[in-house]
Amino acid sequence: MKYYLKLGLMLLLITSIASGILALLNTKTEPIIENNQRKEAEAARKEVLPEATTFKEVKAGDFSYYVGKDANGKIVGYTFIAAKFGYSSEVQTMVGVRPDLTINNIKIIFQSETPGLGANCMKPDFAPKFQNRKLDELKVDKDGGPIKSMTGATITTRAVTNSIKEALSKLKKALPKNEDKIVAAESSRREVSK
Repeated sequence: MKYYLKLGLMLLLITSIASGILALLNTKTEPIIENNQRKEAEAARKEVLPEATTFKEVKAGDFSYYVGKDANGKIVGYTFIAAKFGYSSEVQTMVGVRPDLTINNIKIIFQSETPGLGANCMKPDFAPKFQNRKLDELKVDKDGGPIKSMTGATITTRAVTNSIKEALSKLKKALPKNEDKIVAAESSRREVSK
């Protein structure tokens, strides 16, 4: 009996020391990981909305988005993360939209889809399928829409498309009344005056 008690105490001591070391490492690395994730998110926002020089986060209930402004402080668009489960993982997409809520660009920031199929959403030819699309155009070709599905990865394409559509709808509701119309009118006036 003493032998088993001794083994149990040794096991308890070893697991306590290992847990303490892991907790210490976690407290040291957690701020570094958070800082790296923040930098990656900032880089992705800048990539999908390059005209913006500053981004300000706005929370609207469970949805948050960033207002992108140029050097003069004028709104040039919005960015947000759209996420939905694809074939084998959640696919997270950073989306940049212009003030009239037309998609400027997208960037897949996380996915674990099937290599060679759904993972092809990371390839450079995927994002352009969404550029200059409006909310009512966000539908894949298999569902009667204009966005061509990736071969063998309709589920991933549909997940990205539907997540962007849902998040863009939330953004539209979250924007202050008439803000998108005012900014769009200002944009069209500038284009006419050029």
